[in-house]
Amino acid sequence: MTEPRESKSIAHHVDAERLWRRHMELAQHGATGNGGVNRQALSDEEVTARRVLVGWGEAIGLVASNDAAGNLFLRLEGTAPDLAPVLIGSHIDSQPTGGKFDGAFGVLAALESVEAMVAAGARPRRSVDVVAWMNEEGSRFAPGMMGSAAFTCARKLADILSVHDAVGVGVATEIAKVLAAEPDLPGRPLGFPVAAFVEAHIEQGPILEAEGRTIGVVTGIQGKRTFRVTVTGEENHAGTSPRSARRDALVSAVAVVQALQQAMWDDADVVRFTIGRFDVTPNAPSVVPARVVFSIDLRHPDTDTLRDLGDRIPALCAAAAGRCAVEVRELLHDPPLTFPDAVRDRIRAAATDLGIPWMDIPSGAGHDARYLHYHCPTGMIFIPCLNGLSHHEAESATKDDIAAGARVLAETAFGLANQE
Repeated sequence: MTEPRESKSIAHHVDAERLWRRHMELAQHGATGNGGVNRQALSDEEVTARRVLVGWGEAIGLVASNDAAGNLFLRLEGTAPDLAPVLIGSHIDSQPTGGKFDGAFGVLAALESVEAMVAAGARPRRSVDVVAWMNEEGSRFAPGMMGSAAFTCARKLADILSVHDAVGVGVATEIAKVLAAEPDLPGRPLGFPVAAFVEAHIEQGPILEAEGRTIGVVTGIQGKRTFRVTVTGEENHAGTSPRSARRDALVSAVAVVQALQQAMWDDADVVRFTIGRFDVTPNAPSVVPARVVFSIDLRHPDTDTLRDLGDRIPALCAAAAGRCAVEVRELLHDPPLTFPDAVRDRIRAAATDLGIPWMDIPSGAGHDARYLHYHCPTGMIFIPCLNGLSHHEAESATKDDIAAGARVLAETAFGLANQE
């Protein structure tokens, strides 16, 4: 591994203290009492966080804009602005009990990268856009990655706008609120040409930390299928209805879950099967439950295995539901993917030139880079997070690792922006 380059590099102008301070400041928008962040998609907290990002960008000469899907862009104009730009960024929405770094690191590292270019007096040939994609997490509006899916035309904007949250508030209403809060920002079209996209992110797993590596060069993303299962029974009195007369949706739902868990079990521990949401109606102590709705999140790195396991789910649910009716609706089917060698090679070269230890690593989690992969050459950069913990208020990363990730991103983005 080579020694770090001298101070004329773009990476030298990454300011670790400024980058850390911005993480802490952004985390105040939606801060929880346990040190985490609740900044869900299109919420008032995200509106104020976007305003902060725009202010930081404009202070260094970036031009802010947005699009009809609520994606936010901050542009450093290149010397050949008519060329397709390079996009770098991630998202700033969070889980209800999320941390300070998931998503936010990718956006703030992108902002720091272009600020380093400005500080170095190195204007790239292509423009570089810092992007914050709308609703990556999918915690308020499902499924996630709505902004990147709309941008790349993987999903129709009209379908996205029709989605509502648990209390009936629609995406269309909330995007209108966000755009009304940014009246001075020009609009941009969905799906404009992009030369490349690079997303920096915490690993959300323990491998980099265990291996003592600072940078993960992400090889690709495992496949994912999500489902919504509705089990319908009948309300009845808890004290008077005999077992023989009951159509207990909760009892049937538990049987369905057990059947699914057994069917998805693999000794190699490669399958990722999760039921993360379980809603019971009427959810009253003395009433036999009439309806249960639960989520299924199924992931696997092999295309055929993911397809076969997912295709078994409807029949498994029907067989285990007993006297209740069951409906299975698939929400998402994203196959596994591999990022192109050209982008991965640039990330490896940047880390090597800077003397930062790296390794190749697959992504078990989904990211906006999934949809950009089908729109332009795409890559991802991981940094370690403490104990691999994420989607948790205790999520943590070190100041040095954050700065190292930003340095590799800055060099990678600058190189991509100067290519033919």
